[in-house]
Amino acid sequence: GITRRRSRTVCLSLAVASLSLHLLLSVLSRSVYQNPCDAPSPRQTHLHTLRALVDTNYTSRMSDNHVGHGRKEGGPPMGSGMSKLEALFSHPLYNMPTPPIHEDDWLLKVKHKGKAREMTVTATPPPPPPRLRFHLGISRWQLYPHLDPNMASLAQQLSTHRIVSADVLQKSGGTQLKLVMSFPNYGQAMLKPIKQERDEETNFNLYYFSDFERHNAEIAAFHRDRVLGYRRIPPAVGRLVDVVTEIKDITTDHKLARTFFTSPVFLLQHAVCGRPQNLEASLAMMLPDPSLATRRTWRSPWKCSYSRSKLAVWEKNPDYCDTVKTPPYNKGTRLVDLIDMTILDFLMGNMDRHHYETFEKFGNNTFLLHLDNGKAFGRHSTDEPSILTPLEQCCRIRRSTLLHLRLLSLPQYRLSDVMRDSLSHDPLFSVAPLLSALHLSALDRRLVTVLQTVSCCQERQRSRHGEGDDVIYENVTDYKTLVNHVTPAR
Repeated sequence: GITRRRSRTVCLSLAVASLSLHLLLSVLSRSVYQNPCDAPSPRQTHLHTLRALVDTNYTSRMSDNHVGHGRKEGGPPMGSGMSKLEALFSHPLYNMPTPPIHEDDWLLKVKHKGKAREMTVTATPPPPPPRLRFHLGISRWQLYPHLDPNMASLAQQLSTHRIVSADVLQKSGGTQLKLVMSFPNYGQAMLKPIKQERDEETNFNLYYFSDFERHNAEIAAFHRDRVLGYRRIPPAVGRLVDVVTEIKDITTDHKLARTFFTSPVFLLQHAVCGRPQNLEASLAMMLPDPSLATRRTWRSPWKCSYSRSKLAVWEKNPDYCDTVKTPPYNKGTRLVDLIDMTILDFLMGNMDRHHYETFEKFGNNTFLLHLDNGKAFGRHSTDEPSILTPLEQCCRIRRSTLLHLRLLSLPQYRLSDVMRDSLSHDPLFSVAPLLSALHLSALDRRLVTVLQTVSCCQERQRSRHGEGDDVIYENVTDYKTLVNHVTPAR
């Protein structure tokens, strides 16, 4: 009846996605330098913002000018001719010199067979496909470089290339439908379907572990991570998938195939349905196979208890951070890496960060992978302060992270504006904006909270030790040299 009744809705049951666990939990659960008539050059504007970012009274001034207090609309630096995203990514903070990457700091290596031979005529080999270029670009420090030219090709592949197979992701502990979609060039992506409309808020009576995984949250999280300068979330794009021709007709997963049904109405509470056949979904690029790049899973020290009656240890002990500072959190960057992730989650409203992963090859000296962000952006009207507990208890933050956050609070680089610009490039933007105006506004509000938390940490440190420098993990000495060079002596 599917081919003859195109007007009917085609649905996919979620019985294949461990719904018994989901249902059980649901039952149990809760003045720039310028002449009067001349627009400043982008370079002058950058120097102005560099000086502003090191102002000791920055946080209080920024809070006074926050949204809701008659702020003026901000644009990119005057006279730059750039979009807001381009202006942000051209700022010196995003283009500081980085040391060369050593051979052992690449995740994957290309093995060349045989010795090089001289040839009178050489043919240029075809470039590797975008997914392989992405995998080969993963290093000890990030998943992809700033302004990576491969990102556009990768997004185009995820959103348009022919899907040759669709299979249920075999992952323990999952409660919702995830499919692995394969492409002709052996690339694979994880599909998460639409489960909640963009303007809906998560029901306040719904226990957060039973919350929906939102397709737009996965896409917005990738853009959010990139805007922050982290680059620790795999690329994710939106796509309209044909439930029949791109899933049902090509899947070899018999258990998945048996769950399809055609219905003129939504009959099943947990069904995933096309409209009538087109299904909005996110496709996130898969990381290299574990056989090539093993990943290690770490339990988050600030994991939620997932219980209505029990509190986690960190919720009862204000000095809990002192107990955490054991390997691997007692040296290197692991603690500030985790606080980076905390800030990302707070901005997105993601309470479901119970574990994180790293590439085993790099040991403890590497970045954290920010995977599984589907439960973010559920509520815009309220914030969840408990997510920021690691920052409040440890009072430690990277200098680069703090400077990026301060930059994103300035009118010409405002976080909500930059995110709106970035998300407008996603294919699903033609259907509807990926984040509602209220969710974008919530980002600005939460950014103020993060900066105020850092300011309180510094004040607390000053009251105890006479200075607040212990809060900052210094990792931008080149930036400090630049600021000293452009800031007039007092």
